[in-house]
Amino acid sequence: MNKKKIINDPVYGFVSIPSAFIFDLIQHPFIQRLRYIKQVSMTHLVYPGALHTRFQHVIGAMHLTSLALDTLRSKEVEISADEEEATLAAILLHDVGHGPFSHSLEHTLVEGVSHEMISAWLMDKINDEFHGRLRLAITIFNNKYHRPFFHQLISGQLDTDRMDYLNRDSFFTGVSEGVISFDRIIKMLNVKDDNLVVEVKGIYSVEKFLIARRLMYWQVYLHKTVIGAEQMLIKILYRAKELSMQGQEMFATQALRHFLKNKIDSHNFLDNPDHLLWFTRLDDTDIMSAVKDWVYADDRILRMLCKRLMNRDLLRTELRNVPYSDAEVSRVKEMVRHYFELDDREVDYFVFVQTIQNSAYDIRYNNIKILNKMGSVQDITEASDLSNLEALARRVEKFAISYPKEIGFPLYEG
Repeated sequence: MNKKKIINDPVYGFVSIPSAFIFDLIQHPFIQRLRYIKQVSMTHLVYPGALHTRFQHVIGAMHLTSLALDTLRSKEVEISADEEEATLAAILLHDVGHGPFSHSLEHTLVEGVSHEMISAWLMDKINDEFHGRLRLAITIFNNKYHRPFFHQLISGQLDTDRMDYLNRDSFFTGVSEGVISFDRIIKMLNVKDDNLVVEVKGIYSVEKFLIARRLMYWQVYLHKTVIGAEQMLIKILYRAKELSMQGQEMFATQALRHFLKNKIDSHNFLDNPDHLLWFTRLDDTDIMSAVKDWVYADDRILRMLCKRLMNRDLLRTELRNVPYSDAEVSRVKEMVRHYFELDDREVDYFVFVQTIQNSAYDIRYNNIKILNKMGSVQDITEASDLSNLEALARRVEKFAISYPKEIGFPLYEG
């Protein structure tokens, strides 16, 4: 069978699958499952084109990683065929543990079990199936390889994961502020003392990358309507699980039913191998088919939430720079309770607050290093003459409140 395939990617054009092993890895059911998980969760409710998937993303990230390795080789960085294959496998698998709608599952159906933990478990499982062929890939992924630049290439503050999702999410949302000069950044990559660096000629492209990341977070990933819709989905799953645990029969696929009927958390997730098995059968279609059916559920709270989400009758979400006081939240809850005739517990499904954080660059973690013409290395905050680069490293915190729009603007009255 010919495994030298070419994928036509809308962002980069033709993407080559470099080896038979990488082809077999892409064909694995755990990777194919990513075709049915949207990359940016509920963002399509604001930007209708944002229906691209995590499968597209991992293919794109693999492509950029391949280009980066070619660049480093051209600069006489020794990279073996095994190291190349392992690095490409690691970036392909970096999102394999994601559940439906990104992080919604981590807060509801599986409590306290992050997608990073699940990715690690699934990598071990795939490695067993490939008779240990992924051992080096897992070592690189976990940053335990003696040449750390391979890990930095796939998991850092200037990695191919971020380069692809910024470029891809910008493409599909139409938000041009996210466009980055990924090709120039890749051409400027180098290695110094086995660490990834950027040649000084590429510093302006890196600055643009950091600014684009900050803008994409506020305009796309943390858009107030997006975070409100994602929280509505989380509330729906909370309610469905609550009802299911009380013994009510809920419409659900077999995979979703498993998580509705069982209390699964970080302490018992691995005790029963069925948990991981059912997780690998769960994707966005399980959730949306259930939400469509629950529009007609007997439970009023579940019915109201699902109907609103399906009809895009979303809760109003407001952002500001200072926290909402207990008095403000209580006032909104009282108005919603009275309007919809809810009890004290039910109103929490319709009024809730969130804290949103965003920083484009974390100076404490895997700093971006600039290689100057003298051969020495500096942190980008020291090498850059961009006056607001340090401001980009500052963590910005905003506060959100969501509530039904029927009650008007309760925070601005009187």
